[in-house]
Amino acid sequence: MIDTPQYRPTLHFTPESTWMNDPNGLLFHNGRYHLFFQNNPTGRVWGNIGWGHAVSTDLLRWEHKGLAIPATEYEMAYSGSAVWDRTNTSGLGSDDEGPLVAFFTSAYTEHHPTKPGQQAQSIAYSLDDGETWARYEGNPVLERSSDCFRDPKVSWHEPTGRWVMVAVEADHRQLVIYSSANLLDWQHESTFGPVGEEGIQWECPDLLEVPVEGGGSRWVLLLSTNPGGFAGGSGMRYFVGDFDGCTFTPDGDPRWLDHGPDFYAAVSFHGTPEPTVVGWMSNWVYANETPTFPWQSAMTLARRLSLTPDSLALRHRPVLPEELPDGVHRADFTLEVGDEVVVESGEGEVSRCVIRREEAGLVVDRSAADPHGVHGKLPATPPVPLPEGPVSGFLIEDHGLIELFLDGGLIAVTIQTFPHPGPVRILT
Repeated sequence: MIDTPQYRPTLHFTPESTWMNDPNGLLFHNGRYHLFFQNNPTGRVWGNIGWGHAVSTDLLRWEHKGLAIPATEYEMAYSGSAVWDRTNTSGLGSDDEGPLVAFFTSAYTEHHPTKPGQQAQSIAYSLDDGETWARYEGNPVLERSSDCFRDPKVSWHEPTGRWVMVAVEADHRQLVIYSSANLLDWQHESTFGPVGEEGIQWECPDLLEVPVEGGGSRWVLLLSTNPGGFAGGSGMRYFVGDFDGCTFTPDGDPRWLDHGPDFYAAVSFHGTPEPTVVGWMSNWVYANETPTFPWQSAMTLARRLSLTPDSLALRHRPVLPEELPDGVHRADFTLEVGDEVVVESGEGEVSRCVIRREEAGLVVDRSAADPHGVHGKLPATPPVPLPEGPVSGFLIEDHGLIELFLDGGLIAVTIQTFPHPGPVRILT
């Protein structure tokens, strides 16, 4: 393949030259944001999965740090999370500074001598602020003799003074909740689900306390599903409810976290003052086939989350620089029925992504922004429900990657295009 610098975004994180999927181990510590991610260090398609690593001071400019947790002959390192064990509850750190502890899913190969094909939760830890990582000798720290037990998200639950882990039994559409005093010994507390359609997998859960605008907070459960997304293929939903440190109780049915096809596996940073998430900007329908080279895949912009006081809907506030750099475009607009916004790219041959408000709702159509034929199965979103009357919003376009925020950030649509190279024009 030929290098595609025209598709290398400026604000959206990409790996240097290899495959990437889910964000892992999001952590803010000592003034640095750590972004780990599912990474094949030897190619640009999925396989040989370990954890890649990058750091940033502003969530916008990233420094690549290389492979943090590599795959081994018998084990790939699937998705998970990372925490700062501030008071050294694990005993893995020193007296002066608690360790950084990463939880990942040990996906054992069929050739493993004792756990072929199983998935269990393991630990790696760092004593040098995340520069190097060592696997814990007592791994795995939690197992269920299951082949689909994965994606541990660990956080500190202040009211009960202990660590909490949420993970999934992916094929069974179940969330399993565990607690621990020391990050090493885990006790099962409860199981949530199954809920929703059969035949899909639950992945990459996150249970986080989110502030309600005006005061108070509620608990939000983020879930990625594959398939079952709003726009087809993989996607994300969320429940609002209560959590007492043992059991999550939802208020009602799940809602869509993002209505686009390219928002998956989003989880929150440990250690930030307000909930901040990053998602994988792709879809499992075509993730291995997108025409970027030598890298594969991008992350979304970081988004800070809050809940509205009336409907308890999640509001997305993307993290943006004060001034957009060259090659990144913003358009602000208001849509009534019949209005559209068009993102055009190229000279001679022109690509067009059309954002159109119809009677049934908002439709984002990228069928004319796909000269490579990647998105044939998912060329346009189904109509996204909108409130009555004029709806204002804005979009960010970054070398073909588009993130759209409407109704004060209550509606988000994330979509990737790979247009003809050339000048970008946004027609409103």
